[in-house]
Amino acid sequence: MLRREFLAVRNRLTADDVREAAVALAERALELPELARARTVAAYVSVGSEPGTLALLDALRARGVRVLLPALLADNDLDWGAYAGQGSLVRVQHGGKMALFEPAGERLGPDSVTGADVVLLPGLAVDARGMRLGRGGGSYDRVLARLERASASTALVVLLYDSEVVDRVPAEAHDRPVQAVVTPSGVRRFPSA
Repeated sequence: MLRREFLAVRNRLTADDVREAAVALAERALELPELARARTVAAYVSVGSEPGTLALLDALRARGVRVLLPALLADNDLDWGAYAGQGSLVRVQHGGKMALFEPAGERLGPDSVTGADVVLLPGLAVDARGMRLGRGGGSYDRVLARLERASASTALVVLLYDSEVVDRVPAEAHDRPVQAVVTPSGVRRFPSA
């Protein structure tokens, strides 16, 4: 129910809204000290009315950062590949799910994410505790569990619209808080994470 409400708001955004938000989101994200220091960033290619990521991916690459992008596996886990520019993306239709843009090159394995300094997470909302509401597929829950098992000191940052920072989202025992949320208007940190 809650996911549908957030998606309904996103679906009312115009292409101009999404484009303007993507530019502002990239500017705010690039101010993050974690991204300024990062050598490897695991990110994703936004689809539809998600907060846009391509400007940010290209800016990170221009800084010399290695950007890893996910490729969805049949079991909803994520493999990873290196981003080599927008021309290196392929559109992949996953069954009845949405089409995703994935890296065309070599697959590096699901564990390659543990080498990332920062993981930029998709989501639908985040609350005052830093708890992220995802789409419900569990792909990023697996990523976060993998990072935890590897004792990786990876910064977790969710990219959202301003209206998606809320008081409270439902959380389960396995959910992990993020350190920060980046929205078009700025960055908010969560000290408990």
